[in-house]
Amino acid sequence: MSKVKSFAGGTHPPGNKGLSCGAAVVRLPAPEVVTVPLCQHLGAPSKPVVKPGDEVTKGSVIGEQNGFISLPTHSPVNGKVLRIENVPMPHMRSGPAVVIKTESEDGENVYEPIADWKNTEIPLLVSRIKEAGICGMGGASFPTYVKLSPPPGVKIDTLIINGVECEPYLTADHRLMLEKADDLITGMNILAHVLGVSDPCIGIEVNKPDAIELLEKKGARVVRLKVQYPQGAEKQLIDAAVGRQVPAGALPLNVGVVVQNVGTCVAVADAVCKGMPSIRRITTVSGLGVNKPGNFDVCVGTPVSTLIEAAGGYKEDVKRLIGGGPMMGMALFTDGVPVTKGTSGILAMASKEVRDTAEGPCIKCGKCVDVCPLNLLPCTIATASEYEKWEDAEKAGALNCMACGTCSYVCPSGRYLVHYIKRAQNEVRALIRAREA
Repeated sequence: MSKVKSFAGGTHPPGNKGLSCGAAVVRLPAPEVVTVPLCQHLGAPSKPVVKPGDEVTKGSVIGEQNGFISLPTHSPVNGKVLRIENVPMPHMRSGPAVVIKTESEDGENVYEPIADWKNTEIPLLVSRIKEAGICGMGGASFPTYVKLSPPPGVKIDTLIINGVECEPYLTADHRLMLEKADDLITGMNILAHVLGVSDPCIGIEVNKPDAIELLEKKGARVVRLKVQYPQGAEKQLIDAAVGRQVPAGALPLNVGVVVQNVGTCVAVADAVCKGMPSIRRITTVSGLGVNKPGNFDVCVGTPVSTLIEAAGGYKEDVKRLIGGGPMMGMALFTDGVPVTKGTSGILAMASKEVRDTAEGPCIKCGKCVDVCPLNLLPCTIATASEYEKWEDAEKAGALNCMACGTCSYVCPSGRYLVHYIKRAQNEVRALIRAREA
């Protein structure tokens, strides 16, 4: 058995994955109305190419790419466009979306399947991945085709597939690895072919032994990882899996590495081999605030309320609703928000799962420094932010923080460290823009 690897720093919050990890994925039909966001990926929202009253078909483009860091958006159903409007989002306060009345989900492939992808020109494969609207499905939702297009002179020699899923409660990727292993491996091999990487690997935490065993049995090279949050963050995964450190301000490609999520791999296989764009995803619904936690395969644009209903509905004691995981997810003020390509989970948390404590003063204990996976000084950045000393926050490395929440989790004073640091990041970016103006 290979050695279990990890990174320096981090913490180990209770996993609570037993609530849903044994629940096989249930495919839900599209709801009567889908609200398809045009901003499901990092970068510029796609530009709508439909108007109210238009008939759309499953997989048809309803929003075109609107810049290099952007992607097209597709309809997940056959139906009629009702309106285009700003709606609440799970990852931001609001954003533009195309609202479609569903008529059916009939339809096969949208593009011609590429069966012989090994002998297909690389630019054609990258173009297919871009046309299919595929983005990272594990968190940041970065357009996948951009990661597959490194600048001239940059050599990528390592591809790591992220099967870590270190956020508590979330089990969607775990179930995907068990139920779509063949598609996952096909997608991984397509990505490796595009990048010219000969020996890709999949990083998985050792709390998923069934996934490790299955993927190894199918010939994949698995790197066993310690259960340690945030093991699934790109820089920490690269450090643990291959021992390379990505410098502050740099990208994985600067050390010859590309990281892709397991869900992204399956989406790539669907686009290339089956001719389908990215219009569905697997999402975990969990927490003690729902009756039957589970994992659901849903089309983008499905309202969160539909997933809650599929999970048996709310229990009476629901304290907080979260989009994503409890460490890096965002609190939702309504379950009317739509599922996006990046919606890995919906958590309905009961009172005993939520730590509501009054914020106290920093006691200089240094615990946040000990656990920071990026070797920052969270307490220093937060204090600078609290007193609006933005240049001090900049010097302390505010822009390098990935807001993983580890510091806030271990703080004995209940300091809102991530809140302060995010504010500092916004202000420092404004300061930089003012300098450059």
